[in-house]
Amino acid sequence: MTTTALAGPPDATRSGRRTNPRARDGSRLSFLRRWVSPLVLLALWELASVTGVLSERKLASPVQIAQAAWELIQDGTLAEDTLVSLQRVAIGFTIGAVIGISLAIVAGLSRFGEDVVDPPMQMLRTLPHFGLVSLFIIWFGIGETPKIALIAMGATFPLYLNTFGGIRGIERKTLEAAKSMHLTWSQRIRHVIMPGALPQTLVGLRQSLGIAWLSLIVAETIAPDAGLGSMINDAREFQQTDIVVVGLVVYSLLGLSTDSIVRYIERKALAWRA
Repeated sequence: MTTTALAGPPDATRSGRRTNPRARDGSRLSFLRRWVSPLVLLALWELASVTGVLSERKLASPVQIAQAAWELIQDGTLAEDTLVSLQRVAIGFTIGAVIGISLAIVAGLSRFGEDVVDPPMQMLRTLPHFGLVSLFIIWFGIGETPKIALIAMGATFPLYLNTFGGIRGIERKTLEAAKSMHLTWSQRIRHVIMPGALPQTLVGLRQSLGIAWLSLIVAETIAPDAGLGSMINDAREFQQTDIVVVGLVVYSLLGLSTDSIVRYIERKALAWRA
């Protein structure tokens, strides 16, 4: 009898783990509802273009944009330019992430490091990208270097700020417990400080990726010879609004894709959180 009481009712336990059909149906309806407003906006946009309310010279219709995208896919232009832009973001973001996290660790682990690192970082993060374009061209020329430098600079600061905040947000009791367990400095960083700062670091990672894509748009205005920025620039010269919109849509889809990847990593890395 005691064993039965401790075990509890097995049917109730199993039924509590079952997926609620109503919840599943509600989730599907919610997913479908989220598509209603975008589809309505597209329909209104197409209607405005067909009736002449929206001039083709101002903005192409959704059908024309889809046709332009298909043509760019068929001739390989869109894939080629997208790969060039992806490469720039990958290199620039990697450099910015290494710099941002490294400086955050230096500033977060000691007051002296904070006094040395934080003031210039706070000043530099307020500089506008467009204000730096001319200076970067003078320093690095008009090749790939200024483009990657702008992307790296944009990606550095969100990771620095969030990682620094995450390190400083670790409870003092946790650090004292690590000391009482006689963990070495490197062990404390590996097992206490970095896991404690990880949630905010991942938030900074998402922000940095978003700013990296925004920085790319600015960077590709520097003597554009290839990439999505070059495609948009050429289309602007000939007032091809359909191609301009295609480029902007690809920018947004790439940003959304990278954000989804980081969110997936976040769910796996922080599975311990509710």
